[in-house]
Amino acid sequence: MKFTDGFWQLRPGVTALYAAQAYDVVAGDHDLVVTAPTKVITSRGDTLNRPSITVTLSSPLADVIRVRVEHFQGGHDQLSFPLPGERDDIGEVSVTDAEATLTAGALSARIAVGTDSWNLEFLAGGRRLTGSGAKSLGLIQLAHDAQVDSGLVGNARTGTSAPRSDTYTHAQLDLGVGELVYGLGERFGPLVKNGQTVEIWNADGGTSSEQAYKSVPFHLTNRGYGVFVNHPGHVSYEIGSETVERVQFSVPGEALEYFVIHGADQKAILDRYTELTGRPAVVPAWSYGLWLSTSFTTDYDEETVSSFVDGMAERDLPLSVFHFDCFWMREFNWCDFEWDPRVFPDPTGMLERLHAKDLHLCVWINPYIGQRSPLFAEAKAGGFLVTRPNGEVWQWDLWQAGMGLVDFTNPAATAWYQGKLRHLMDQGVDAFKTDFGERIPIDVDYFDGSSPERMHNYYTALYNRAVFEVLEEGRGKGEAVLFARSATAGGQSMPVHWGGDSTSSYESMAETLRGGLSLSFSGFAHWSHDIGGFEGTPDAGVFKRWTAFGLLSSHSRFHGSTSYRVPWIFDDEAVDVTRVFTKLKLSLMPYLLQLGLEASVTGAPLLRPMQLEFGDDPATGYLDRQYLLGPDLLVAPVFAESGDVDFYLPAGEWTDFFSGRVVSGGRWVREHHGFRTLPLYVRPGAVIPVGARADRPDYDYLDGLTLRVFPGAPGTTTTVVTTPDGTSASFRVERTDATVSVTSDLASGWSVALGVVGETAAAADGAVSIPLDR
Repeated sequence: MKFTDGFWQLRPGVTALYAAQAYDVVAGDHDLVVTAPTKVITSRGDTLNRPSITVTLSSPLADVIRVRVEHFQGGHDQLSFPLPGERDDIGEVSVTDAEATLTAGALSARIAVGTDSWNLEFLAGGRRLTGSGAKSLGLIQLAHDAQVDSGLVGNARTGTSAPRSDTYTHAQLDLGVGELVYGLGERFGPLVKNGQTVEIWNADGGTSSEQAYKSVPFHLTNRGYGVFVNHPGHVSYEIGSETVERVQFSVPGEALEYFVIHGADQKAILDRYTELTGRPAVVPAWSYGLWLSTSFTTDYDEETVSSFVDGMAERDLPLSVFHFDCFWMREFNWCDFEWDPRVFPDPTGMLERLHAKDLHLCVWINPYIGQRSPLFAEAKAGGFLVTRPNGEVWQWDLWQAGMGLVDFTNPAATAWYQGKLRHLMDQGVDAFKTDFGERIPIDVDYFDGSSPERMHNYYTALYNRAVFEVLEEGRGKGEAVLFARSATAGGQSMPVHWGGDSTSSYESMAETLRGGLSLSFSGFAHWSHDIGGFEGTPDAGVFKRWTAFGLLSSHSRFHGSTSYRVPWIFDDEAVDVTRVFTKLKLSLMPYLLQLGLEASVTGAPLLRPMQLEFGDDPATGYLDRQYLLGPDLLVAPVFAESGDVDFYLPAGEWTDFFSGRVVSGGRWVREHHGFRTLPLYVRPGAVIPVGARADRPDYDYLDGLTLRVFPGAPGTTTTVVTTPDGTSASFRVERTDATVSVTSDLASGWSVALGVVGETAAAADGAVSIPLDR
């Protein structure tokens, strides 16, 4: 939201009260409290009738500093994000006549005291990361006719767009020359956010819009820090846009809290951020396999479902999960959590029959209760639905006629909703697709009195948490998995999330990837998307290219809107492409599952922007048409009908995974690919564990494991492989110019003598494969 008219003036109807100086500082055991008047105080008379801003510096974790900015402190406590990693014993303070400093780990906040200007700086190792100076911290007040760019933020539907406030608190942090900004949730525009206005306000807008299903008020830069705004509601960003030298974030009301998070690199920043806001949960091995859906509005019954499942098996297309979309329930009844008896007369028996085919099963749900659903009256009587201020149940006719919204701030409502899900799990359901959660009204009251503005984005956290808890309770930790559309900060702890409603085109495929990369920069480790696109029906080329991309994502699902997505309806080659990439992914399960386990400890995403791994290479800053799957596999999806693709290889000797060809990096490469391959390159010196099976994702990875040792400089690499049952083995690979040797903690070890690794690799498949017997 823009408040200024150029660099010097405010827009008509806008009044600003800026922190003008740090008048004095009170030091606590682990915090600093700064009084910042809105005018430089030169005499005692200046202290009268003078608003001031209170700025409190503290630390919840090493390398993290909290900045709390407050005008009036007498209001009600407002909803903020949970911080499960927060501690209360962090931070060392130092105060002199000239400055006050708070230090947390390698990060320090330093504020000049008693000067005639406001100056707050953040430093690491003596290096200035960023800071806020003149006119960078303040209270903005708007007249009724103030000319600000508020407009409609979010869906332009009655009661769901962000409300305009009379008062905003804003902060600005400096941007250095060449500094690039990433993150802010799953956003489908350019990966680099510089020059953009970004509104943190969840909306159901599809992938071809500026709106986002997953809005996260966290950004990080290529200069060693990230910033998390602890406000679950509307946060408006101006990123080098209104003031081109700064990032501005503003929130409605009299207070703003943000955290500066330091790390030696971007992975270290994500480590700290997810330690603070919640680590990604471990998801089961079976969830990494291929998911097949009924699609949305297609006609289907048990015979249709069985024909799809059997058709996949007959064509040697390994399938792990089958998903029933909305119409497993009767129309107008969403949600009543009852199978439509006209097409599924024996749901328990059907689920048993599908389980017998070695499948896991997922069903679609949402947090809305249609008026015709028998549950509507039950929920109304129990007080389980969100109400309007006059006490009536909030209802509208969008999506489901007369639907209400479950009030998850009411523990009794949450327990009631969870009970319906437990019944489905007793029938045999293994996972839930938690759709929607973005169309959340603001003209309502909540059971616990929460602000509707703050609850708009945060509602999805309560909704997904209620469902995830039931899955963990019924299946156990590490076995729970969602397929969720909406999210906000902390949502990474309840995976998996998918990219929402894309169209069936190359352009939408590319914007989908941009959304996934932005989400990865926002702390989310797991992510998926609708292979082939959701809206419309892809042509065979789009479907095959998207299949390759989708099966080289953390999670992979065939799903559409009005048409099926079984491969054979496109052409015979689509069947072959599905087989090739499904089996490739299943053979990579020792690599992928380990990445998921590591994400639960470090927060590192499976799908990684190039900048995340190669931050020292300035050529990676803007790359948004390629990515890394884990640290070692570079993937460049093909986004053109011609099969031509341009991609960048960082410095070093990279190996084509398919052909074994070794290619020198530090340059752009152009290749042409048929449908059975795409640019898939292995990082120099990588060791990739490859499983012996390609028919399922959950098998004993150590039985017949092969370590593929790729060309690289002499050195030592440690590779860990963990099986779905939790057995773990560590392999130490030592390479010299003449040999590669492997030792393991699982057995006495293996050693194999070779010629020069590069020469041997070039003669074979670009890598040295070392088969291991358990």
